[in-house]
Amino acid sequence: MINVLHLITSFGIGGAETNLSRLVSGMDQTRFANSVVTMTTPPGRDRQVLKDRLASADVHFDSLGMRPGLPNPLAVARLLQIIRRVRPHILQTWLYHADLLGLLVGKLARVPVIIWNVQCSFIDLTQYRRMSSLVLRSLIPLSHIPDIVLTNSESGRRFHEELGYRPRKWLCLPNPLDVEHFKPDVEARRALRHDLSLSEDAFLLGLVARYDPMKDHANFVAAAGLLSESNPNLHYVLAGHGVDANNLELKRVIAATAADRRFHLLGERPDVSKVLAGLDVVCSSSYGEGCPTVIGEAMASGVPCVVTNVGDSALLVDGTGRVVPPGNPVKLAEACRELLDMRPTERRRLGESARDRIVRKSSLPIVVGQYQRLYEELAGPAMD
Repeated sequence: MINVLHLITSFGIGGAETNLSRLVSGMDQTRFANSVVTMTTPPGRDRQVLKDRLASADVHFDSLGMRPGLPNPLAVARLLQIIRRVRPHILQTWLYHADLLGLLVGKLARVPVIIWNVQCSFIDLTQYRRMSSLVLRSLIPLSHIPDIVLTNSESGRRFHEELGYRPRKWLCLPNPLDVEHFKPDVEARRALRHDLSLSEDAFLLGLVARYDPMKDHANFVAAAGLLSESNPNLHYVLAGHGVDANNLELKRVIAATAADRRFHLLGERPDVSKVLAGLDVVCSSSYGEGCPTVIGEAMASGVPCVVTNVGDSALLVDGTGRVVPPGNPVKLAEACRELLDMRPTERRRLGESARDRIVRKSSLPIVVGQYQRLYEELAGPAMD
């Protein structure tokens, strides 16, 4: 049995958290024993959902109880205690703060194999806390110490190489996508329009992303404003953490389009698969991504996508959608209009091609198999 301990900064509904949850839930429990440790404590509701989800896959969960932005020496002792109890053959860390803490404590505890998992291809440090900048800069000279650095995108590898990362070995593995959960659903299309009090023939253009500078919601909203001028039957669905009626900054940007009644802010949704399957076209308007999980989920749902040319988005979509420059709402609007103006059968065929691509490249069994082979290869010498 190979023991794998996963250390992640936090655990909510973000891409890294989703990927980790899918990975450990899909692994062979007769060959791998997974444990998950979060640095910060998830909110009560999220914590219970997380514990239930992981428990169903026989994955143990712990939290170091840290507060965001505040170093806590007691967390080192707590993590050491967990490592000594679990005795992992492999420690895999997710996100920068976990990379730093996991490397320091993992080496102190003599964990045989340490893996960093890089999940982004660009970060504008001016938009984040000073502590995050210090953590990232401290990782650069330490990047040769982990046994391997994983990325979910080739662009992520290139970005971190430009920062100065010099690991022993790079490896790119795609995000694992549950194509049985994210799939075409005709009823979801009807249900979403019913919930929004719209007619069944209304067009829905969607952006599903947390409210974050890098996601560039303003770019999407500006493109929507341009599209509104010629398509009165088009509505805009935005979902994600912080994307709700309490977001006054976003509401001000939307009000400037003079089409604010056509925007629907759904906030966080537990039924993202139903939201995606109910849309006609999905957008990614970011100026920085690695390999956006939500685009893969939309493609698995049979929905064509328009993405900005950042990270590996263009490689992910390939010929099944449209790719535009970041920060260009005119080009974004033109590409969305092109897909929306297609005949329904033509748009459906494009969505089918998108799903087929995801099933072949990034479905959960394929990616989980890649991780399991990697763990067996790395843990073999440690178990001798």
